[in-house]
Amino acid sequence: MKGILIFFYFLFQVYEKGAEVVRMYKTLLGREGFRKGMDLYFKRHDGQAVTCEDFFAAMRDANDTDFANFLLWYSQAGTPSLKVSSLYDAEAKTYRLKFSQEVPPTPSQPTKDPMFIPVAMGLLDSNGKDIPLTSVYHDGTLQYIASGEEPVYSTVLRITKKEEEFIFSDISERPVPSLLRGYSAPVRLESDLSDSDLFFLLAHDSDEFNRWEAGQILARKLMLSLVADFQQGKELGLNQKFIEGLRSTLLDSSLDKEFIAKTITLPGEGEIMDLMKVADPDAVHAVRKFIRSQLATELKDELLYTVKANRSSEPYVFDHANMSRRALKNVAIGYLASLEEPDITELILNEYKTATNMTDQFAALASLSQKAGKTRDDVLADFYSKWQHDYLVVTKWFALQAACDIPGNVENIRKLLSHPAFDMRNPNKVYSLIGGFCASPVNFHAKDGSGYKFLGEIVVQLDKINPNVASRMVSAFSRWKRYDETRQHLATAQLEMILSANGLSENVFEIASKSLAA
Repeated sequence: MKGILIFFYFLFQVYEKGAEVVRMYKTLLGREGFRKGMDLYFKRHDGQAVTCEDFFAAMRDANDTDFANFLLWYSQAGTPSLKVSSLYDAEAKTYRLKFSQEVPPTPSQPTKDPMFIPVAMGLLDSNGKDIPLTSVYHDGTLQYIASGEEPVYSTVLRITKKEEEFIFSDISERPVPSLLRGYSAPVRLESDLSDSDLFFLLAHDSDEFNRWEAGQILARKLMLSLVADFQQGKELGLNQKFIEGLRSTLLDSSLDKEFIAKTITLPGEGEIMDLMKVADPDAVHAVRKFIRSQLATELKDELLYTVKANRSSEPYVFDHANMSRRALKNVAIGYLASLEEPDITELILNEYKTATNMTDQFAALASLSQKAGKTRDDVLADFYSKWQHDYLVVTKWFALQAACDIPGNVENIRKLLSHPAFDMRNPNKVYSLIGGFCASPVNFHAKDGSGYKFLGEIVVQLDKINPNVASRMVSAFSRWKRYDETRQHLATAQLEMILSANGLSENVFEIASKSLAA
């Protein structure tokens, strides 16, 4: 049993990709088939040191199925890109999906083979209902999806080649495809879905992952479009359909509250910058702030109702219903906090004071901490005075202030270095305060270089105390080429300064030199 426990520890805790690969087995085999594979796996290998190939063989043998090139998930690096195009033939009543995949080259593997990609999918009709799937024509053969009287609304397509085509029959109207249901494979999906299709999926898809993903795709497209407008000095405006889509989601009582909370949350600034040829932290921050403020203005009544409807004075309960309720309420509070209105500030301050649990109190604190001023200073001081003897909470308190997006936050971080509770010799305190600061793109990547200068000074100082921690901190400079020339020069200047420091450790030298040469 020890060997198996060690296997799963590394598979799930250390390698996130491994967890996704294991989940693909379940997608392909179903709940019962996956359990059969697990039973055989334990029967064969209890008490042994095991490999990924052993796990693969147990799943394959227990279900007598062909997994073709599935083991490539363990041997090939990189995230596959899966493109899909569609075509509906009204006369033949067929719907065609054409897939093409590509695995990007990596330094040690310039050429990659096609992967085994399970795509769980369904088709929606014009009313948003799942269309029964009867058969699909693939690779020269007709395959029946529904084998009994019970209708089948979702199936798993097995993509094993560079290009593949699937043709569904008996489709009486042009459907909207719901692809990669339940995130059935860890791939980057590119489809020919229009914005109208995405809004439709957001409103109707029976698969919650795809409803969420549709909203995220729309949000990313909107944010990138507004970033371009901002960079060109154009006036920013919000798509009314996007507002209405979030409003309908927010008010849909049939949906799980945790799902609603996640769906109305915008993509992070780092995610948007990763999609840009040249990352622009200032533009992305300004656009995300604008969207949050506009949504808060347009949906103020709905957000206030959400806070009121999900407020509770009852003792803390750790279960899904209460966790979901708290999550939704606190996301709503986060939106409302973007409004420059005294009554909203008072509402959030009251939420902070009357909270019966750490989750609600910290969420209110986080919202209030995003606005410089006396209220912010007072609640931060109050929170610390109440929790100063709890190490983990104080560490979280440092991280909250570090990642704050208020202008010029680097000066606040410098002051916190002298706080009685901060200790440069304590790795967790360093990760929370210094690492947390690097997680605020608008401040760490400040155009004046103040964020880079701060980190450079800290790395040199920290290297004398703990080279391992210092090397982790310097890695924040590793993506300097993603930014404009001004930021590139400022970042490389700090890397060069670090490398010229006397007595530099091998740990920091290695990371800094590799970052500079990247």
